[in-house]
Amino acid sequence: MPDMLEGQVALITGGGRGIGAGIARELASAGARVAVAARTEQQVEEVASEIDGLALEVDVTNRAAVERMVADTERELGPLDLLAANAGIGNGGPKLWESDPADWWRVHEVNVLGVYLSCRAALPGMVARGHGRIVITGSGAGYLPGASNTDYTSSKGAVNRLAETLANSLDDTGVHVFLISPGLVKTEMSAGNFSDDAPWTPPELAPRLVRVLASGRADALAGRYLHAEHDDIEDLIRRADEIRELDLNAIRLQR
Repeated sequence: MPDMLEGQVALITGGGRGIGAGIARELASAGARVAVAARTEQQVEEVASEIDGLALEVDVTNRAAVERMVADTERELGPLDLLAANAGIGNGGPKLWESDPADWWRVHEVNVLGVYLSCRAALPGMVARGHGRIVITGSGAGYLPGASNTDYTSSKGAVNRLAETLANSLDDTGVHVFLISPGLVKTEMSAGNFSDDAPWTPPELAPRLVRVLASGRADALAGRYLHAEHDDIEDLIRRADEIRELDLNAIRLQR
């Protein structure tokens, strides 16, 4: 893997397990100084200890806690180069009319408000410095047909759109926002919702994609929908002008 990130400071939310922990390990292996943030202290401590990173216990739905998370990262590690807004939950998708409103809304609080608050806290410093990258973990669940779950899918639909419009709003600031889909990765959250023979995505693909995005080589693809398994990021980088001109790698209504 050629992309080295020596000197970069990265903050990963939802970094205590699953995809987020994989991203933290991948970026640390490339030389980045990594802050690992999540709700479960033991998990973030374990991952941070493994990669010689900074452990931060945080609830991403709490504005004050999120602002402390960014401030602590920059105080301990330096100005933030990369935010991976990855924290997310799902509750198994009971039928809407059988769901508890608080549980249903909690999914949106973590998956959408958590991304918003994390970006809101990280962006002032990035914009002031004219440099920074944000990688938002979206999902095909936000647009693929056939789903009947309403909480996770609608939250990811919102996240997908948030990432694209945020990227547009930051044009010419030097800050780039990317939307990624990790694919169907077998994690603690997803394993109970799919069979063992489901078309699982190799867990290393999303972290490798984030590493490329952190390098800056893919900045021309900001705002595009990038799938860790189905897209060849090197091909997309080569075709970036075409992709932007034809509005490819975007979730659009086709008529």
